[in-house]
Amino acid sequence: MPNLILVGLPDPKVPSSWKPETPDFDAYAISFRPLKRVVWFIGRGYLEMDPKDLAVVRQLAQKFPNIVGVIMDDFFRFTLDGSEVGNRTPGELAYIRNRLQVEGRKLDLWMTLYDHNLKYEIVPYLHHVDVASYWTGNAKDLEKLEEGFEELEKAMPGLRKVLGCYMWDYGSHSPMPVALMQKQCELGLKWLREGRIEGMIFLGSGNCDLDLKAVEWTRDWIQKVGDEKL
Repeated sequence: MPNLILVGLPDPKVPSSWKPETPDFDAYAISFRPLKRVVWFIGRGYLEMDPKDLAVVRQLAQKFPNIVGVIMDDFFRFTLDGSEVGNRTPGELAYIRNRLQVEGRKLDLWMTLYDHNLKYEIVPYLHHVDVASYWTGNAKDLEKLEEGFEELEKAMPGLRKVLGCYMWDYGSHSPMPVALMQKQCELGLKWLREGRIEGMIFLGSGNCDLDLKAVEWTRDWIQKVGDEKL
């Protein structure tokens, strides 16, 4: 996990692409013991979810108490008529959520949301989610970050939220401008102080060792503010 070490983050999500081929996940989960909180990916984005995913994460959470939740990434997909629909129905989400009880404690159900998802009827799905991570896919749209986040707050005021921060502009396939990196980081810290979000996620896989200016700025920023009491 060199990327997590490089940016000094103690609470990672575990991408499904990092999962080992072996069905025995214990050795893999052991490597995350030094971390405070781990959120494990289930499902395959917009592809079919493996029914075994729930059983695997329940077994792991029994052995490793720092596994505190599961996340469904890229949950919404476009339909032929140009709308968006969830990978699972709201009823299926309710079933999944009810199954996330492990020896007297509840694992949180997380979902990844992108700014463009807010254009569609997603609220029925969000009623069955504990935490939403909110991401802006195109760096140019970070100019409207406040507007998009306020829209999510109005739609689901009781939903717990974390801010997702890209350090690369995946929309234009180019480096993230430092000014926009600074904007999302400073807004995130402001919202943390105000209690509007519970945390921030930095997607660092594949770009933390490329000497990118946005990554270096973020690394320095985390060192400066990371120990602040909230």
